[in-house]
Amino acid sequence: MPAPEHVLLNALFLDPGGSGGPETYLRGLVPALRSEFPGTRFEVATTRAGAAALRADGWRDVIPLPCDEGQRAHRAFAELVLLPRVARRAGAQVLHDLASTGPRRTPGVAHVVTLHDVTFFREATFNPITTFGMRRMVIGAARDADALITAAAAARDEIAATLHLDPARFTIVHHGAGRTDPVEPADEDTVRARYDLPRESRVVLCVASKRPHKNQELLIRALARLPESVVLVLAGHPEPYDAQLRALADETGVAGRVRFADYVPDDDLEALWRIAAVAAFPTRAEGFGLPVVEALARGVPVACSDIPVLREVGGGHVRTFPPDDPDTAARALAAAMDEPFDAAAARAWAGRFTWEAAARATFEVYERCTPA
Repeated sequence: MPAPEHVLLNALFLDPGGSGGPETYLRGLVPALRSEFPGTRFEVATTRAGAAALRADGWRDVIPLPCDEGQRAHRAFAELVLLPRVARRAGAQVLHDLASTGPRRTPGVAHVVTLHDVTFFREATFNPITTFGMRRMVIGAARDADALITAAAAARDEIAATLHLDPARFTIVHHGAGRTDPVEPADEDTVRARYDLPRESRVVLCVASKRPHKNQELLIRALARLPESVVLVLAGHPEPYDAQLRALADETGVAGRVRFADYVPDDDLEALWRIAAVAAFPTRAEGFGLPVVEALARGVPVACSDIPVLREVGGGHVRTFPPDDPDTAARALAAAMDEPFDAAAARAWAGRFTWEAAARATFEVYERCTPA
């Protein structure tokens, strides 16, 4: 199994600050790959805005292709036509699609696809046109791939069943627990003032893009069943679902206790993790559930949906609730805030999830695919 000398990574999904989990995956995995395997060149093909953001952060070997977020036709052309050409011309032995979509044909280049989840096949995550296009892109890339990666056994089983793929084609590679480089938290008093979080308040922190399947509405309904001192912070990229959440907060009388934080800078988010009394993750479907691991790594109690993938990554250190039951969710949140929590055990469990381990397991997939 020869080690590839050159790997091209497809990050054409990148909308800086708005890409959610896939962007975290990119920013965690690629630096770890470069650190663990200095003899291999790793280039990243991405959008124009993505290339500018990565270069501003000091990334090297970044290739901008002529597309940006929202330009569906341009992105499809870049991904289906330009990307395989770039891989061949650059002499890459492996092309790795980092976010489920990619080319349908990659002649002369080993093709690896990370399939995160199939949520949008089952939930109204995107509009019908975008959903149709993504469905075709995901299925086409998966069928062409020489190897498939996903982050959890539960995700593998769901993806394989939905796309009619052989589970044996998948390698499970857990994500790391957040960023590879430590972030110094912002000043706590400054952050409390910025997000209107009095010291007497107890903060429920939800870190997730505001999309219907993330199900933040359950937390708003649960908030109405919790004491007045409890404040809910919704930190995540705002999408159309954000307007529904704001309306629901008004309807249920808790608007004054919900903070729509939207995009939160890394240092502010690190401070919010420290302020939080509990991290909440009410998602209906997920490929991995990175915020659960991130919270546990910081010793923050977690209350989350009772779905297979979160039970898998939570490892028995989380309290769960049905994603449609605000009463049970409220009780789980209260218990997580009030009852004893073994933070040391939670940190130890989360410590198993590292980007260095993810990089090594991913590189083994590359080696299996690289022609002798």
